This record gives sequence, structure tokens and C-alpha cells, in this order.
Amino acid sequence: MRTFPDSLVVRRGALRVLTPSPTPEPGSPPAARLPAALLPWSWAAVLFALYAAVAVRRHLLLRTTGYDLGIFEQAVRAYARLRAPVVPLRGDGFNLLGDHFHPALAALAPLYRLWPSPLCLLTAQSALLALAAVPLVAWALSALGRRAAHTVALCYGLSWGIASAAAFDFHEVALAVPLLAFAAVALGQGRPRAAVAWAAPLVLIKEDLGLTLAALGCVVAWQGRRRLGLLTAAAGLLASAIEIALLLPAVNPAGGYAHGDNLGEGPHASLLATIAFAPLDALRPDTKAMTLILVFAPSALLALRSPLALLALPTLAWRMLSQNGFHWGTSFHYSAVLMPIVIAGLIDALRRWRTGDHPLGARHLRASLVTALAVTAVMLPSFPLAQLAQRTTWRTTPHTAAARSLLAKIPDGASVAASNRLAPQLTSRCEVVLFPAFPVGARLHAHGGTGLPRPTAEWIIHDSRAPEAWPYRMGHWPYPLERQTAELRAAQRSHGYRRVAQRDGITLLRRTR
Repeated sequence: MRTFPDSLVVRRGALRVLTPSPTPEPGSPPAARLPAALLPWSWAAVLFALYAAVAVRRHLLLRTTGYDLGIFEQAVRAYARLRAPVVPLRGDGFNLLGDHFHPALAALAPLYRLWPSPLCLLTAQSALLALAAVPLVAWALSALGRRAAHTVALCYGLSWGIASAAAFDFHEVALAVPLLAFAAVALGQGRPRAAVAWAAPLVLIKEDLGLTLAALGCVVAWQGRRRLGLLTAAAGLLASAIEIALLLPAVNPAGGYAHGDNLGEGPHASLLATIAFAPLDALRPDTKAMTLILVFAPSALLALRSPLALLALPTLAWRMLSQNGFHWGTSFHYSAVLMPIVIAGLIDALRRWRTGDHPLGARHLRASLVTALAVTAVMLPSFPLAQLAQRTTWRTTPHTAAARSLLAKIPDGASVAASNRLAPQLTSRCEVVLFPAFPVGARLHAHGGTGLPRPTAEWIIHDSRAPEAWPYRMGHWPYPLERQTAELRAAQRSHGYRRVAQRDGITLLRRTR
């Protein structure tokens, strides 16, 4: 009796060889084995539980932020009300489609309408990240066997790029992760039409992912389907160009591409010099080179032997050439879209060994799987999934309890100016802006010092403490604590606010005039 999939078509010259389903491994009683069709979904369920646990606990411990969970909740909340995604946290009247091009976010609106909570987005993200394991594990099972499938599930599921995304708020790229997994697997299995179909929606998730679609088209063309590949590459490039040059500036309040400065400002005096020094700039400072190595580390670097690794090139290129230092490292969500590509590349490289004529192919296969698993295990304690083993993750601190008691004093539907870490606790039931306010058009990673708009919200809630939380201490972002404290005093002295309550460093103000 055949298991999922019925067969795997492998190109070997002009022949098409059908590889049967893996045979049971010795020493394992059939009755105790999970059916092959259920194995990928079982791993997805386990990974979903892990991701959801770390994401939900971080939110309950006030470790999520207005930038970005609160922003995305306000956008999805607007979609659920059949409105444009205007996001007060991002600026007065700011349409989030002028920040990044992600209309695919509207797909989450029906779910949010049923469960209007930031936990809805965190849970949905956990499910999307876990779903990507299904095609990867299924391919490993059919091509390499059951033990390899378990190893692949662990290498992907515990990879640092996925763990970092699961633990840092919510982001639109979560929608791209399963699409890239299905697309990369289809491409590796010699199904170019399916690969293009899975990858096509990427252009609706983020403006740079059209470049990833173009890279996939190039691989399809290189594999022999030139017409399909070149059309796909052209469509991807055209989509990104239209989104960056036309659609985003048309919606952005400043009339331009909000993130253009990340690539436009550099240390060189001319565009020609910038292009000439790009290969060196992509490796300086050392953080960039380390990140490039760590991206492929979950595959024990074997993904570099597969043409599927080319799909990672566009994302790595813009990150390494960016002037924003946040893009260079291993924190945040920026590497999530790379992990399914890397693991698919690992499977492809090992599959080529197994189907080849190398006399040591079987030994290389086992050694490679052990190495990849060991690398994943070594890196695990340095990234957020390790928080599930820490006692502090499962304890509610007095500071958290104090915050919740003061947040409860704010009525539903009120307008609130909140600290970055308190904002997502309110976005599901109040109209929330950041305190101190972030001017429209200001660079998100700059600490502006002048020209802050005066607060106009009915309530202000401010937390002067910065809790320790991965990826770094950012409780006082976007302004230093001294500046925030000065703005809080000015609100009481000059802007008509009075103090309602204060506990454990958290201050609640209400406007009286």
C-alpha cells in the first residue's frame, strides 16, 4: 500500500524514474508507526503549539510592542470593518499600504472579525509558520525516508529564523513562509507550474518579494522551462517595480517610498561607487558575514549545493546592502522567509546524493542529517524558543499585574496615547497612538529630538520600566526615557492632563481640558 506521495518523479537524463514510497525501517513495529500521510501534519501541530506558546506568553508578559503588533492589529481591524488600513500608531491618517505593499493582510480579516484580539494575529502567524513544515517534511519523507523527515522537521521547526519571527510580534511575511515552502518543494520535485502558482501571491505580501518570484523564474528557466521561467521572472520584476515606484508613493503621506533611504543613503559619493563597492559593503561590518553563514547553518551549509538556494539571493541582497543596521543581524523577523528555502535546499542536496552513484552516498546522508540536527540544537538556546524552558516565562510579575490593573481603568472605545509596550494591550478595544507621538514621515529607527506633536488623546498611559526581553531592551523605544519623562510632565503641566493613578513605574493620565 502506497503512502503520501504515491510517487516522486525524478529527472535523470531523458528518463523519468518513479521512486516508491519509503519502506519501513527495521526495528520499528508497523503498529507503532504514525501513518505517513499524517506525519507532516503531526509535526505542524507540534510546531504550532510551540510557536503559539512563546508568542502568547510574551504578549501576556507585556513583551509585545505597538511597533509592530499594534500596527498590524489596527490594519487588520480596519480590514475587518471593510475600511482602508489607516493606522493611528503609524501616524495621523497614515494608510499602512503606503508603508509596505501587503494587501494580502486582508485575508486575516474574517478570522479577526470572529476573534478581535492581538492573540488572533499571533495565533494565525504561529499556524502559518508551522504550516510550512508540511511540504518540507512530506518531501523529505518520500525522498529520504522517515528518519530524515523527522530531522527536517526539527531543523526547520527549531531554526533560528522561524523562532525569531514567532517571538517578535506579528508581520506580513508570515503569509509568505508557507507559500515559499510549497513553491520550493514543487521546484525541487520538478513541478515548475506548481512552483510558479505557489509563488505568484508573494507580490501581494511585500514589495520586495516580487524579486524572489523573479529568482524562482530564473531557476525554472535554468531547469529547461525557459518560456515559463522568463515570463515569471519578468512578472516578478515588474510587480516589484510598480509597487515601489507607483503604488506605495501614491498612498504614502510623504509621496515617496518609505524605506527607500535604507538603500539610497550610503558612504559613497556616487551611484557608480555604490555599485562598485556593493560586494564589499555586503560583508561589512562583520555582523553581515556572520548572518550569511547562520542563514545556511540549519542545513549544515548543504543548501548551498542546491539551485534552490538562489531563491534566497534577493532577500539577502537587500538586507546586506541596507543602511539600516537592524537588517544585518539575526534578530526580528527578517530571516523567516529564508528558512523554508534553506531547508528545501538541504532536502534537494541530500536527494541528489541518495539518487546518485556515489559509493558513500548513504554514509554522507546520515552524517549530513546528524550535522544539521547538531547545529540546530547548538543554536537553540540563543533564540526565543528557549524561553519556553525558563521559569520567568510562566510567572506573572508584580509589574505586569500593575500594568493590567491600570489598563483596566481605560474604557472601551477611548482614545489613548500609550507606551510602545502597552499599546498592543489596547489596540483591540481603543483608538491607540504612540506616546510620545511619532511624527508622520519620521524614520522609524531614528531618535527624533524636536518637533513632537502635543498629545490629544483622552488618556495617556506610560511605562517607565524597560523589561528584559528578546531581542534586546527596547522598552523605551522610540525615545530615550529622559525624553519620555519630560513629555509626560509637559502633558500634566501644559496640555491639560491630570494623574489618575501610578503604580510600579506605570502612570495613567486623563485629559481634563
